[in-house]
This record gives sequence, structure tokens and C-alpha cells, in this order.
Amino acid sequence: MASSRQCMRSGAALQQAKRYIQDIAITRTGKPIIRVQGGSSPTIIGHTATVFGATGFLGRYIVQRLAQTGCTVVVPFRDDMGKRHLKVSGDLGRVVFIEMDLRNTASIEESVRHSDIVYNLIGRDYPTKNFDLEDVNVEGVERIAEAVAKYDVDRFVQVSSYNADENSESEFFRTKARGEKVARSIFPETTIVRPSPIYGWQDGLLTKLAYPNRHITSNHMQQTFWPVHASDVGKALEKMCYDDTTAEQTYELHGPSEWSMAELAQLVDGETLRERSNINIPRRIREPLGYVMNKYLWWPTLHKDAVVREFIDQHIDPKAKTFKDLDMEPAEIRQWSYEYLKGYRSSRMMDLPPMTERELQAEKQYDHVRRSY
Repeated sequence: MASSRQCMRSGAALQQAKRYIQDIAITRTGKPIIRVQGGSSPTIIGHTATVFGATGFLGRYIVQRLAQTGCTVVVPFRDDMGKRHLKVSGDLGRVVFIEMDLRNTASIEESVRHSDIVYNLIGRDYPTKNFDLEDVNVEGVERIAEAVAKYDVDRFVQVSSYNADENSESEFFRTKARGEKVARSIFPETTIVRPSPIYGWQDGLLTKLAYPNRHITSNHMQQTFWPVHASDVGKALEKMCYDDTTAEQTYELHGPSEWSMAELAQLVDGETLRERSNINIPRRIREPLGYVMNKYLWWPTLHKDAVVREFIDQHIDPKAKTFKDLDMEPAEIRQWSYEYLKGYRSSRMMDLPPMTERELQAEKQYDHVRRSY
């Protein structure tokens, strides 16, 4: 009886360990990789991905997706406290942390030398006392790309920005475009990703509009763009890990509809049951004010380049690929606005009458969206 049970266990173990030909991937350099579906595993198998900038807003989405599908994720970090939330993204041993400095070439090389794919999500839209935009968006990209080329990593994905243009009036957009050019000159197979303004948990878009009592702008909130969901961008980046045809390509990841900042503010006010006014300060006053605030205050406030970007609408490159080329359909921001803004609702909601039966039925149409997140 005991021997039959033992045979059953060994048979189950063999069945569990059985592999199929589609589970094996041969990389550009000829390295075989056994792909797994996540879960506890006694050995470290599957892709190894390095995610620079993983401690930022978008980084958590790609780290979680990669770690839960069986990849080993290397997370270079500067702030020890800023990486804690990533520890539980995957099984024990799947998320590996390495201390890194963007000016320390040895630490960058140590972060990429065992990887099959490298993502660079590092990017600042304002200068700090230690790094200006050129240091981060151009020289930092150069050091990472050189390390990727040195260790012959199979794939390199450079996350840039919408409106990246060397002739742009904005310094941020100019440096992002130069970073793309540098990456491609060093590693020609680089995949360029240009996401639109991103919304999600703790974002800098919906949250920014929901928090203050008044909006301070210089262009009467007329800037237009195509907001995109962070979860969609994270899923797209994950797909690029397994699809080698995305190498050498440029992707513009934008939402399905165009919004002005004024329209988005109106949407936020409707969800939060608040009415916020807009204070418009002329550009000639706000730009030098932003320069002084950024130079002498140690916390992020306002930078003059942010004022410049308010006057630049999003331009989509018609030659670039989109979500459609990845067999994806991006979510509309209206589907998620309630979920992300309900915590900012005014106490006026307590004075509202109970929902009618018709309103309850209308609310149920979004249940499948909330459950799928």
C-alpha cells in the first residue's frame, strides 16, 4: 500500500515536471530558457530581467507582472526604504535587490550581467541638486546601454516619453529624444516605448487633480493628451519580454481617447463631488518662479520646464506601433476614474439619497472591471 502511494507521488511529480517544446525559448545569443508559470519552484529558471527605475510609479506594475510569471527580477535601487513594497511581488528569491548609483558604472554592470532583458524606466521631469535632466535622461541611458552591450544582453527596452523630440521647446522632451538616440547608437536592437501621461494608484495625474483646492496653471488647462492606464503599460512591457519581434521597434502607448486638462479636471470634480477653481498665472511670471522654487526647495514643487510642457499638446508618431500591434485594447479612463478617486470624495456624498434600482443596475456594469484589476 505504501509503495503504491509512493509510486503515485513520483508519477505526479514527473507529470508536474513534464515540459513541452513551447516552454523552451532560444534567445538571440543562443541561450536556452525554460519558461515557467510562476509559483514556488526549487530552482531558479525562466527569464532574468533587470528593471532600472523599478521603485517608481510604473516600475511596480512591471515588476509584479514579471515576478508572478516566473521571472527573476533584478531591482537596482538607491533608497533602501523605497524598495520595500517590491519584496512581496514574487516568490522568495524571485526579486533580487542590488544597490546602484547612476554614476557608478560597476554597479550598473553588476545589475545587468546575468539578465536576458533590461528595462530602463529611470527618468526625471525636473532637475535635482544631484542630477539634472541631461545626467539622467541622456548620460544615464548611455551608461546602461553600454553595460547591456558589454554583457551581450538579449533585449533592452528604453522607456522614453510621449512628445520626445530633439527640437522641442521643453528640455525634458529634448533630453528624452537624445536618450533614445544614444540607446539605439550603442545597442541597435533597443525597443523604444513612449507612454502617454499615466494614471493609476498614487499617480501624478488624477491624484494631482483631486488633491488641491485650486488648480494653478498658465494655459487655462487647455493642454491635450491621451491618458493611458498604468496596468496596460505594465502588461505591454511584460509582453515585450517574451516577444522578440518587438526588438528595434518604437511603440507609442496611448489611451483610446484625447482629453484636455480642463475636461479631465471636470471628470475628477464629478467623481469627488468637489468644485475646484482654476487660477491662471501668466507664463512670464510662473516660469522664473518655478526655477527659483526648484533651485532652493529640496522637495519637488514646480520647475520652469513643467510650465513649458503645459503649452505642448501630445503628438503621436504615425510611424510608431501601438497597443494594437501587441493585440491589446487600452482601457478608457472613465472605467477607472471612480476606483482611483473614491478616496478623495467630499463628505457631501453622505448627504446623497440612496441609489435607485436603475442606478444600481448601471453601477453593476463596472463590476467586472474592478474584479479584473
